[in-house]
Amino acid sequence: MAQRSAHLVVPIALLLFGLVAILLLTIPAEDVQEPPGFMYGIVLDAGSSHTALYIYKWPADKQNGTGVVTQHSECHVKGGGISSYAGQQGAAGQSLEVCLDQAVKDIPKDRHRLTPVYLGATAGMRLLHISSPDQSVQILQEVGHKIHSYPFNYQGAAILSGQEEGAYGWVTVNYLLENFIKYGFEGRWFSPSRPTVGALDFGGASTQITFATEEKIEDKHVMKLRLYGHEYSLYTHSFLCYGQDQFLKRLMAHIIKSQGYSDSVTHPCFPADVSRVLKFNGIFDSPCTAKYKPSSYDPQASLTVHGSGNYQHCLGNVSELFSFSGCKFSQCSFDDVFQPNVTGGFMAFSAFYYIHSFLQRVTGVTVRTPTELDETAKEMMLRAPDLKSRLLNYCAASVFMEILLLRGYGFNDASFQRISFQKKAGDASVGWALGYMLSLSNMLPAERMELRKALTPGAWGTLIFLFVLLLAAVLVFILFRVCDVRKKKGSSESNI
Repeated sequence: MAQRSAHLVVPIALLLFGLVAILLLTIPAEDVQEPPGFMYGIVLDAGSSHTALYIYKWPADKQNGTGVVTQHSECHVKGGGISSYAGQQGAAGQSLEVCLDQAVKDIPKDRHRLTPVYLGATAGMRLLHISSPDQSVQILQEVGHKIHSYPFNYQGAAILSGQEEGAYGWVTVNYLLENFIKYGFEGRWFSPSRPTVGALDFGGASTQITFATEEKIEDKHVMKLRLYGHEYSLYTHSFLCYGQDQFLKRLMAHIIKSQGYSDSVTHPCFPADVSRVLKFNGIFDSPCTAKYKPSSYDPQASLTVHGSGNYQHCLGNVSELFSFSGCKFSQCSFDDVFQPNVTGGFMAFSAFYYIHSFLQRVTGVTVRTPTELDETAKEMMLRAPDLKSRLLNYCAASVFMEILLLRGYGFNDASFQRISFQKKAGDASVGWALGYMLSLSNMLPAERMELRKALTPGAWGTLIFLFVLLLAAVLVFILFRVCDVRKKKGSSESNI
């Protein structure tokens, strides 16, 4: 009887072993999950015209030293940028409260203390630092104190350089296009080895151009980055005072100066029969308009601006804001700034997207060529009267975009068609903030890649139970075998 039982143990053990193997092979895909919890990070993009808060998250594992980051949520602060609160003690910090309160709700409570928070200020604060260094320092201290009062890991507030802003925008664009890393069907991350694309950013106070190039960089406009095990050498330059808001101020100041600082001027980029009353301090209160400022004037004095809707005169006035003469390098974009030839595809975002979208919506033309850009910019000034209030700034901005991209950066019929105008890619906003978070995530701890996929607790419990059962069966089998051997040995000794 014992011998028969012993013989049955082997098939039972093999059967249990087979069940374990089958269970391993048939666990459904939904039982695969991320490692316990996510890491979170917050970036406040303190631009010249407004501030946006972005929450990013990534699994605890990382790819070649760089976190796999996605956008979790975003919040846009009401009111102007933090630089607009200069002289209003505490106001810049208070403006962030609603979005910081939202971040407390959006991020799991047990992750609050582990969540780093960074504030990056761009061209608006760069201008304020030029005009009033003390006020710029005070604002950064105020917003830092406010953020520090929240249950996150505050890492500091800083003014980004133009190069940093351009480079991080380039990182965002190429990350969202999966040019660095991609998740494959087999459930693994891999490098697709795609060529990168350039980034064109058009903010309120500055504009940036960034792209990878193999040409020799003749000036200091180069930045090196290492992402996902690869090194990139970028050409990047930021043109301060060439953002949309500051450009419009410069254009108005240029027109006022060219017409003798009269209390009534004609603006060729305004649609015909449109008039506006403006104050001098709203025009000459910026470092960008300093060279146009009269030697003496009453800041509260008003002037009347009449539109003429003259495209050629508008084109001429906007062109005079650029300097295309003189270049101490082999080639330049404008203002004596070296730039290699633009190569590859580009993504244009921020104000570029809104201008391009408005041109298409008003004229019905999808601008794909330089000729179409020129024609739609002309047509903008001939639109019906009910659109004229909205066309005030868009007419000038479309002409500015035309000169900047074609004459400034040197896009031609072929390369212009490789520009993609976008606001978002996937579920993430395009800008420098995501690239900033990607780079900063290098400093965060990571688990090994092997931990990326795991079984659910229920599946693990089942496997452990079957393994214990299998082990018990083997032990019983061994026990029976030992008893059987001893019994046979005893029988043989008694027979002797």
